[in-house]
Amino acid sequence: MPVSPLNRRAFLQKSAVTGAAVAAAGAVGTGSAEAADAGHRPQKAPRTWSFSILGTTDLHSHVFDWDYYTDATYKDSKGNSVGVARVATLIKQQRAAKGEDRVLLVDAGDIIQGTSLAYYYARVDPITGSDGHKGPKHPMAIAMNAMRYDAAALGNHEFNYGIETLRKFEKQCHFPLLGANALDAKTLRPAFPPYAVKRVRVPGAPDIKVGILGLTNPGIALWDKDNVAGKMAFTGLVEQAKKYVPRLRALGCDVVFLTDHSGLDGSSSYGNELPYVENASNLVAEQVPGIDAILVGHTHTEVSSYTVTNTETGKAVVLSEPYCYGMRLTVFDFELELVHGQWKVTSTKAQTLNSNTVEEDAEITELLKADHDLVVKYVNTPVGTCTADLSAAEACWKDVPVMDFIHQVQMATVATGLSAADAALPLISVAAPFSRTADIPQGDVTIRDVAGLYIYDNTLYGKKLTGAQLKDYLEYAAKYYHQVPSGTKVDPATLTNANNFWDYMYDTAAGVSYDIDIAQAEGSRIKNLTYNGTAVTPDQVFVVAVNNYRANGGSGYPHIASADIAYSSTNEIRQLMIDYVTSKGTLDPADFAAANWKLTQDGTAVF
Repeated sequence: MPVSPLNRRAFLQKSAVTGAAVAAAGAVGTGSAEAADAGHRPQKAPRTWSFSILGTTDLHSHVFDWDYYTDATYKDSKGNSVGVARVATLIKQQRAAKGEDRVLLVDAGDIIQGTSLAYYYARVDPITGSDGHKGPKHPMAIAMNAMRYDAAALGNHEFNYGIETLRKFEKQCHFPLLGANALDAKTLRPAFPPYAVKRVRVPGAPDIKVGILGLTNPGIALWDKDNVAGKMAFTGLVEQAKKYVPRLRALGCDVVFLTDHSGLDGSSSYGNELPYVENASNLVAEQVPGIDAILVGHTHTEVSSYTVTNTETGKAVVLSEPYCYGMRLTVFDFELELVHGQWKVTSTKAQTLNSNTVEEDAEITELLKADHDLVVKYVNTPVGTCTADLSAAEACWKDVPVMDFIHQVQMATVATGLSAADAALPLISVAAPFSRTADIPQGDVTIRDVAGLYIYDNTLYGKKLTGAQLKDYLEYAAKYYHQVPSGTKVDPATLTNANNFWDYMYDTAAGVSYDIDIAQAEGSRIKNLTYNGTAVTPDQVFVVAVNNYRANGGSGYPHIASADIAYSSTNEIRQLMIDYVTSKGTLDPADFAAANWKLTQDGTAVF
């Protein structure tokens, strides 16, 4: 029986507190501070001035320092803390030290997806409303409004729950969501505001005009194809920056600041599937003149300060990426000089601050505690029992039963929706080990136990591959392993993630049997590929159960994006897994566990 959504608590004071925190649009340093300046103007206009832009990115709906999957305080090996509640404390410290009128606050995207809290307000008690009832306000909108954000770029994960959910979130925000390269598919005009212009007040002198240009990731066209195809188009960052940076300068902006949901190493995880680079922030800085600094997101990396020289002007452009989840806050410090009545940037510096050095902000805690408590209660809802402990700790180098659970659900679901002709074809499954810390315990199983294993909001496809294409697919996956010659001891700690191929990119397969010979060079590792004990032939056709991210080209796997579709569904795989446990009552690995792949060295099993 499905788990019912919990009733959301009504907090009347929430709207009052949030409303009081709304920043005045368009300017920093308005209201009473400006009135005080008007009666106290200095006789001589200042010749220099300074201000700061604070930056966050990839918050992924982390509001508190909490891990919903472990039901405990967030913990990692580096002692990081997460959540906007801690970042809010750092922001207040910066405003107190520098002056409210000298600080802007910007985000680089991926706000409304990534935790159980994000899922709850997208699917369980959706902000869009359900059954004729008005939806709640998104906790991230509440928090970011209270923190007085000035702008945020769209992240690719903003589109995971569909455009309707994103538009509702946009309406709930008191700041613009920017995306100069997120275009309406029909008009090819920006579907969201491309930029915002803010003013920093300088007593006795002209305002400093700050243009903030937002750019999102072109990979959305692949990763969320099901949600955006025919509705939106996504072009390159360099191309759109070349269009809008001159426009901001023409509007009289003294400072041009970019917030990019795009990394800074020039790489793309999707190969040649798209004509635009995924991680292009460094290319934007290098190729587009007129930019002072770039807040970088998307790659979940800490880059405190990185300088790129623009090839046309020779000017240094400062970039910074503040990690993810609210672990860091970037501080861009700008120094300016008034020259012939116009402000000129003389210095730009960036640094990151660690949120584990402060406590959570009391105001944000009060605003969001009820929402958080609801989600904690929801994820601890029991859905069944398990006969054995199912751990993913070794899933990256061993065929373990907990991965077979994912495969079983995917294959069973696809099988129910195939045509008669496709149902006659062999059915297999591919899936990635998303979390090495996932563990479904023996005994009671809760929503969070299952959600911790499948942390993404992927939906399910069935696509057709030939035997030859399947082998290519598995060879591509096998580049995940470093080559380890025969006779050399294999250390799991150094075996994986070759070629910057991360765990979420590495697919294992079920329904076929095969060996991965890590002693061999890339492209020649898949051995003994069989189906039901018989060697797979190149022209044999399979239906492959696969998530939508991979099916649409995510991570650059060969053949799958262009393969014929045998099945598709908008149901999320994670919810299908929860439903499986709920319907069965008991999760028993005897029903699905099958060791069908292994690592070898010149034919000898490694583990």
